[in-house]
Amino acid sequence: MTLSKEVEYKAPPAQLASTSIPTKDMDYSYSLEQMNGGVFKSVEPPKRSTGRLIMHSMAMFGREFCYAVEAAYVTPVLLSVGLPKSLYSLVWLISPILGFILQPVVGSASDHCRSRWGRRRPYILSLGILMVLGMTLYLNGDTAVSAIFNSAAEKRTWAIVITMLGVVVFDFAADFIDGPIKAYLFDVCSHHDKERGLHYHALFTGLGGALGYVTGAIDWGSTILGRLMGSEFQVMFFFSSSIFLIFLAIHLCSIPEVPLEDEIMETKLLLKHDEQNGYGSIEKAQNGYLKGKGRKKSSPMEEHDSEDTEVQVQKRMTIKSLIRALLTMPTHYRYLCLSHLIGWTAFLSNMLFFTDFMGQIVYNGNPYAEHNSTAYLVYERGVEVGCWGMCINAISSSLYSYLQKILLPYIGLKGLYFTGYLLFGLGTGLIGLFPNVYSTLVLCSLFGVMSSTLYTVPFNLIAEYHREEECDSQLDGKTPPDNRGKGIDCAALTCMVQLAQIIVGVGLGFLVSLAGSVVVIVVSASTVSLIGCCFVAVFVRYVE
Repeated sequence: MTLSKEVEYKAPPAQLASTSIPTKDMDYSYSLEQMNGGVFKSVEPPKRSTGRLIMHSMAMFGREFCYAVEAAYVTPVLLSVGLPKSLYSLVWLISPILGFILQPVVGSASDHCRSRWGRRRPYILSLGILMVLGMTLYLNGDTAVSAIFNSAAEKRTWAIVITMLGVVVFDFAADFIDGPIKAYLFDVCSHHDKERGLHYHALFTGLGGALGYVTGAIDWGSTILGRLMGSEFQVMFFFSSSIFLIFLAIHLCSIPEVPLEDEIMETKLLLKHDEQNGYGSIEKAQNGYLKGKGRKKSSPMEEHDSEDTEVQVQKRMTIKSLIRALLTMPTHYRYLCLSHLIGWTAFLSNMLFFTDFMGQIVYNGNPYAEHNSTAYLVYERGVEVGCWGMCINAISSSLYSYLQKILLPYIGLKGLYFTGYLLFGLGTGLIGLFPNVYSTLVLCSLFGVMSSTLYTVPFNLIAEYHREEECDSQLDGKTPPDNRGKGIDCAALTCMVQLAQIIVGVGLGFLVSLAGSVVVIVVSASTVSLIGCCFVAVFVRYVE
């Protein structure tokens, strides 16, 4: 056997020379495993420090801070510009519908992105810019329109259009950005660091939401900043956009990505090893790259064939093939997506209407009464207390994300998944049965358990599934299929959030009008969550 010229030859050490070389009668796979680096053994990413993982989680902090600002200010902004009630549902349905349709497309596109900056970061940066653009439009659109137009009718029309556009763009980008962030984490971290990273994501998601709700609860209009900037809307835009952009920059600089072309080249070199290289002729792979001298250049014919193959792969990634990839995904992936849909449907049913429930049921207020009446003022007080309940939810989510790391060795992912759904179902059920102010605020802490569970456990399972597939492909000597990657799997999972928003937006209004009371909201959330308990216990597969 001749030695390959693609890598530098190194003489075997004396100790190795004195040992017996495996003969042809021995198991060939065994001899390959003895080689330094193994032919089919994937190069494990290096261990990431806690500081790097925290930097990577900063994007989730900024994203959730902006979400909290939207929850606190979008309704007042929409009311202030005169949006008709008939268009409310349209505002909240456009973004999830677009997200449900386009999320897998973005996920697949990021799987095949050939930017020298990496596969995920270009998409994360683009979606982050869209988030800031959306906040700019819905928090500053009314002020900009008032400065441009003189006619009151034109001002009202354009203010409604720009505000609606801003809300849709923001929701669209904020929902989309979660998938590439998770796929970015999976690409650059080892299996152990993926679990740590997801826990830090949940921790900083809760902290960002808590700070956002607290900041939104302050009456900035009467402060010096409010007077300098014109209104509390401009103050909140300054805080939210500044925090998000700073933390997004930290996130993008946290962990470098290996460009897709380098990964493809490395894989080709590893797979060619069996045909071209002799025992002991390959250097150890360091930091995801193969080092060698005197590497032989491929012939023009080989390069042409390689380019043709890559073009064929890109052509196969059409919308039709993408939908086929989603429909033909393994059963355990499909069940995981369905459990995620059930969980988010229950969670959003409660969270989107919780402040209204506090105002009408807990405080016995009336949102349709005259604005100077006692009934309406009591309702507003209930909404304010409901915002503090949301803050309790965010804080408990952060605390529980840390507690998850302690519980995981004892009850496993199945126990964490089941516990999150069970506690949320029991908590919302008790709130519906006993609508008391103090007990409701205490039970808001259980919402954080569900929130942390939804942000971590399903993605942990995705990481486990991918790890299992990689191990199986290494044992079989095969490469994973081209039509599915980490990006599209994460996107398929986050698609369930948009689908849950559609279901909640269309279905809950009908249920409330049918029942005549918003109590049906928490009852529905409790019922769906308890159904989810049974589903995650019976149908979701957990890797041993």
